[in-house]
Amino acid sequence: MKKEKIQELLKLSHELGREDRGLAILGEGNTSAQVSVETFFVKASGTCLATLREEDVVECRMSRLLPLLDEESMTDQQIEEALMAARVDPKAKKPSVETTFHAYLLSLPGINFIAHGHATTVNQILCSPRAKAFAENRLFPDEIVCCGIASVFVPYTDPGLKLAQTIRRETEVFIKKHQRQPRVILMQNHGVITLGATWQAALSAILMAEKAARVFVGAAALGGPVFFTEENVQRISGRPDELYRQRALSQ
Repeated sequence: MKKEKIQELLKLSHELGREDRGLAILGEGNTSAQVSVETFFVKASGTCLATLREEDVVECRMSRLLPLLDEESMTDQQIEEALMAARVDPKAKKPSVETTFHAYLLSLPGINFIAHGHATTVNQILCSPRAKAFAENRLFPDEIVCCGIASVFVPYTDPGLKLAQTIRRETEVFIKKHQRQPRVILMQNHGVITLGATWQAALSAILMAEKAARVFVGAAALGGPVFFTEENVQRISGRPDELYRQRALSQ
């Protein structure tokens, strides 16, 4: 089970780290995979997605990380000590600084894989005044199929524990509003996170988010974009043929 899950995480990481896709380069981005209700795998700090190896994957305990989300004040040193203490193997490498948000997102029902990248075109928008509009609207059917009816928008927050806490807050607001879990989380001036039951679903969502960003930028140059209406979005998200395609893309 663990061996298979690590191999799936490596596949996701290598696909995400492909330089030609512009989703993450050098040491950018991180990935994670649920092992059980108690533990999960996460990319080690300072490693590269494109060349990630088994020894670059760290197994962490949920019980050591989820309580941190309720801490009001911790020093950087205390946070680092908590991350190191979360490792199942005390000899393993240091977990990514973003490990706490991975723990939270993997605690959501049905979520087994997380992909986080700094996709080039997505970041063009996230570093602009139109970031929230991109997150809250949809432009074409396949964006809805792969990325959901909207994305969570997270205002810029210092990476690490504070970001994990903000992601939890904004995700809970999203779930309450839309009565469903998000597929995509967009972080202002930072990057994109995708969630999936499978590694293929997480990858499909980030690839489509990058395509949607390219369409958005191109449409903006032509005087747009023209977004779908709420009626359009709800119709597409509920069509049996689109639900079938969504399931097929997640295999």
